[in-house]
Amino acid sequence: MKNKILTALCILFGLMMINSGLNKFFNYMPMPEMSEEMMQIMGGFMTIKWIFPLVAIVEIIGGALIAFPKTRALGAIVILPVMVGIFVHHIVHDMSTIGIVLVLLGINIWAIVANWNKYLPIIKSE
Repeated sequence: MKNKILTALCILFGLMMINSGLNKFFNYMPMPEMSEEMMQIMGGFMTIKWIFPLVAIVEIIGGALIAFPKTRALGAIVILPVMVGIFVHHIVHDMSTIGIVLVLLGINIWAIVANWNKYLPIIKSE
């Protein structure tokens, strides 16, 4: 039963990450109201031309990988740095939406813990 719940959550998580990544390329979702501080931060990100495409590609690839049980372990690790960045951003700049970020980070961590045995050969020393 836990495996089916994790699969459903990972599919939804993966679709959200794919959607977020595609939105960085095609801008089809409206931007919410932003404070002056947030506008400056976004302006800074825009001056670094490669950062948004890189994050978008990682979100799309990680989202696609985590959605399928066979590649979930790899997808969970690929998307983790982006999720940590989102978490830190919301802790520092936008606490009002931290709830959904905690849920998504929790799903990501659950996927990592559920696949822990697949990571053991990487971290075991001979």
